[in-house]
Amino acid sequence: MDQKKTILSCIQPTGNLHLGRYLGAIRNWVEIQQDYHCFYGVVNYHAMTMPYNSKKLAEQSWNLIYQLLACGIKEENLFVQSLIPEHTELAWILQCNTSFGELGRMTQFKDKSQQIKDKDKDIFISAALYSYPVLQAADILIYKAHYVPVGKDQEQHLELTRNIAQRFNFQVGKEYFYPPEPLFTRIPKVMSTADPLRKMSASLGEKHHIDIFSDEKRIAKQIRSAVTDSGEGPTDVMSPGIENLFNIFRETDEQACNHFLEKYESGNLAYGEFKMALADSLVEFTRPFRERYTEITADKKAVRHRIKESSREIQKVAAQTLREVKELSGLI
Repeated sequence: MDQKKTILSCIQPTGNLHLGRYLGAIRNWVEIQQDYHCFYGVVNYHAMTMPYNSKKLAEQSWNLIYQLLACGIKEENLFVQSLIPEHTELAWILQCNTSFGELGRMTQFKDKSQQIKDKDKDIFISAALYSYPVLQAADILIYKAHYVPVGKDQEQHLELTRNIAQRFNFQVGKEYFYPPEPLFTRIPKVMSTADPLRKMSASLGEKHHIDIFSDEKRIAKQIRSAVTDSGEGPTDVMSPGIENLFNIFRETDEQACNHFLEKYESGNLAYGEFKMALADSLVEFTRPFRERYTEITADKKAVRHRIKESSREIQKVAAQTLREVKELSGLI
């Protein structure tokens, strides 16, 4: 009998896979595929909660899928959210088991609303931005996930999911949904190389994230121009810029990182040499992804067909859950 636990994790198609997204999530997704039943979703409905380009959404979604496959995600584990309508139908049922006050306390709504206001005061704030955590809960619960890989910034969302699951169970008088547990793994904190006080993010602009599928020369240039500090000797506290570069180096080549760390601690670190070595290391680290991406995109039509097939297979699981939920809820 298969004793593997189930994992659900999703990603929005809001930009290319940058180094922060890979080290913080996707690398872990690849590794845990062997030990769990994994459902990995490209959640394009979630991408609509913030201002987006409708003409580019499909293109961005498929490109992200090609990149995930290039990183090592298995096709059979991957689905596109909008191809499985059961997600949104379950979200409505769960929304009826979610309090207005709970959603009002979600910190990401406040943060993202402020981002929209700061960017353009004339852009309205979508009601979906307020309620999307319930769709996120549906994404998790529809596959009865035991674990969800999360960072600290997502703990609040998972706690809401657990609350919704428990409230639904109480409502129907049956322990139907598992309250999913967080799966904490070591997640490197990758900051912007242009502003090491801010987390690496595509939304901040090209200077603030390193696209692992971009041209090798561009990757090297971004490392060479990365913010460090004003001195080259040891200090009581390592500057945010240098710390960020060492954190990246540690993930790409720990032995070489330790070599330069010794130089830093002894006051003999030459920043130019250090950055050049890191740039070379990062280019080599990401090269297999770019090569695999080229192979995958040589026949995009075939890849799309297979992902639609995997989504249809995964949909069978979602459909079974929804049938049971509707029956428990008294819906015809």
